[in-house]
Amino acid sequence: MSMELSYLVYLIVSVVMTIWVARTLSKNGEVFLVKCFGQDEVLAKSTNHLLVVGFYLINVGLIAIRLDGWQISPGGMIPYVGSKIGVSVLCLGAMHFFNMVMIAKFGRTVTGWVRVNDMRGAEKFSAPA
Repeated sequence: MSMELSYLVYLIVSVVMTIWVARTLSKNGEVFLVKCFGQDEVLAKSTNHLLVVGFYLINVGLIAIRLDGWQISPGGMIPYVGSKIGVSVLCLGAMHFFNMVMIAKFGRTVTGWVRVNDMRGAEKFSAPA
């Protein structure tokens, strides 16, 4: 397997895997976010989209950084490419669990903060009785 083919395999597998994971987490995670944000669907969808964008940025950056410094012996191409992909998979998993912990920890706090600020904003613009 040539070096160029190795790069191509690595890029294709890593990018396709990133897209699949992002879509799966986005689709299935929205229900979780709605629950964490106290049934506030607008906040949940907005947060979900922001998480997906951040997920893509970090993972594409990691994939690009890992293209540097490949030193492969002639017979070690497949294990080397596999280990590069493996590190990307571990990073995807670590990011997922970090996001889940942060959402579970701060979701209700953010919902309360948004509701309080929405009420304050409504009070400013409501006509006196």
